Amino acid sequence: MQSFRSEIENPLVEKDILELERKIRLFKEGQVDEERFRSLRLARGVYGQRQLGVQMVRIKIPYGKVTSEQLHRIADVSDEYSRGRLHITTRQDIQIHYVSLDRTPELWAQLEKDDITLREACGNAVRNVTASETAGIDPNEPFDITPYAHATFQFFLRNPICQEMGRKFKMSFSSTDDDTALSFMHDLGFIAKTKKIGDTEVKGFKVLLAGGLGSQPRHADVMYEFLETDLLIPTIEGVLRVFDRFGERSKRAKARLKFLVKDLGLDGFLTLVENEKRALAYQSYPIDTSDFESEITFESTEVPTVQIDNQQDFELWKSTNVIKQKQEGLFAVGIKVHLGDFYTDKARKLADLIKQYAANELRFTLRQNILIRHVREEFLPFFYTELQKLGFAEAGYDSIADITACPGTDTCNLGISSSTGIAVELERVLKAEYPQYISNKDVTIKISGCMNACGQHNMAHIGFQGMSIKSGNLVAPALQVLLGGGVLGNGEGRFSDKLIKVPSKRGPESLRLLLNDFDTNKNVEESFLNYYDRQGKTYFYDLLKHLSDTTNLVEDDFIDWGHDKNYVKAIGVGECAGVVIDLVATLLFESEEKLDNATEAFENGQWSDSIYYAYSAFVNTAKALLTSEGVKTNTHDGIINNFQETFVATNRIELSENFPALIYQINKNKPSKEFAYNYLNQAKGFYQKIDTFRKLVVEN
Repeated sequence: MQSFRSEIENPLVEKDILELERKIRLFKEGQVDEERFRSLRLARGVYGQRQLGVQMVRIKIPYGKVTSEQLHRIADVSDEYSRGRLHITTRQDIQIHYVSLDRTPELWAQLEKDDITLREACGNAVRNVTASETAGIDPNEPFDITPYAHATFQFFLRNPICQEMGRKFKMSFSSTDDDTALSFMHDLGFIAKTKKIGDTEVKGFKVLLAGGLGSQPRHADVMYEFLETDLLIPTIEGVLRVFDRFGERSKRAKARLKFLVKDLGLDGFLTLVENEKRALAYQSYPIDTSDFESEITFESTEVPTVQIDNQQDFELWKSTNVIKQKQEGLFAVGIKVHLGDFYTDKARKLADLIKQYAANELRFTLRQNILIRHVREEFLPFFYTELQKLGFAEAGYDSIADITACPGTDTCNLGISSSTGIAVELERVLKAEYPQYISNKDVTIKISGCMNACGQHNMAHIGFQGMSIKSGNLVAPALQVLLGGGVLGNGEGRFSDKLIKVPSKRGPESLRLLLNDFDTNKNVEESFLNYYDRQGKTYFYDLLKHLSDTTNLVEDDFIDWGHDKNYVKAIGVGECAGVVIDLVATLLFESEEKLDNATEAFENGQWSDSIYYAYSAFVNTAKALLTSEGVKTNTHDGIINNFQETFVATNRIELSENFPALIYQINKNKPSKEFAYNYLNQAKGFYQKIDTFRKLVVEN
């Protein structure tokens, strides 16, 4: 297990992997509580699977970009530690399944050889930073957002301010007003803009705040119409600090940023962000874009000779899967990846193809697909024939027939009914019965196995959510049908209306009814959303109502798609960054670790990091004592105030000043060496006082 030490060049990464290995050992020895261990492994991309004894490992791929070398590395790891299948997520990550927990540190070390991380791919942290897959090649973009997405990923990876928040935090960057990265449904969404200031054209972003999907979708607020790029990182840090301090931590269903902003109001939240400015290490953070401006080069310039067997199929493929880049003579090629799943044999061949003929870059997309970039026009026939050999030349990239679906009951603990199974059947229906829709990119179909919306069903034109339905004493798999969602552009979007619940086996018929009605009754050039609005929700409810009748179910209705046995509703404990129950001793142990991190950061001259680690130790230590008394610890702010009322105001704990004043020095002082030194020593002194108090209580 220790053999990877000499292979890791980055000491921070080595420390991280060794810490995961150590905590696995302590957990198996019974020295670390299961719930706390879950929190730690989630922050390292290791996620419990529906099947007992194995893990899903999520590989964090910033804005979906991979090189040939990285794709080879991922394929090697999947073959060695998993089953050779790769799954592209709607956040441009890669997931592999059925991994042994004991082997995860070694797996991670192998990935890091090609600069690939698992860190914060899951858990209560900043998740993968997503972006438009056409960033840098879109003819309509004001500028390439790639370096800004990359800088955001780098700055907040392992950043102490966002390691143990109440819930996950998601960010996206859209290249154009088309908003292909879906800013309106993110905690923070950024849309590229430019603005004339005097004679200078300045780069910046429209900033969207506190959007989200799930069971209670919320449209993001406009935080700023225009934020200059130099203020991007400080603004994100301010938002994260406020979320960390005031966000809910006990009630998981209310722990996302959207609930905090709703409670505080936009103005109230922005005031708190403004109050954090003094504490930031950077008031301005210019982002160097030079590494992303290099000339596009190719390993091979010789065009291989190929024979196109069916010219009509080739032309259809070009019309649906090939995108003209802003770079003269270059094109991007979209690969429709069925359900986001592909295998390592194909991954390696694809990796070799892009290295030799396509400038060594592809991006995984938000629709669970692959986009190859920088393909010369004369090479398109060659790419078509090569992709045909891999089964990657199916027409309909990003069309209605390109259905997005989460893994559902295949591997997820929270899956209620099969999302992949119904997706397979709906794609079959579209291909066989509605070939005219293969080129339709104006309608989207998305499917989630539960209400958590990993498949983004509640922002689709046509969405399906996995459910169950009763018929007498029996339970059948079901689908909630949703209509009317979509991306409107420039930070605007709409969420789908919940229409009706039907048995899963009637899902295909519901799709037929909807498409047939649309084809028959729409006005000329009328979009699906306009048609839906004109007809109204009740019209579509009446259209599908007869499908919801459960008095006439047959035997097949009780068998879910992709299964051969009767449906059993089985929901496990979800690990989508759920808040965990902390034991007092574990909390105090963690406070010691935070103080060690603060000391190390101080010794390395990282004043801001040291201060935030010390702040976390203060709060964590106070939380331990409040937990021992059964006092609420829902938010950091609540912990600080409750500790004052419970222990300081009652003279049970004596401090030189009230506890909030002690803690909130953090946002009243610049992150200087002197303040970092004093604050760290105060945190150490506070811990020693609480540890002594706790030992006396336990002994008595």
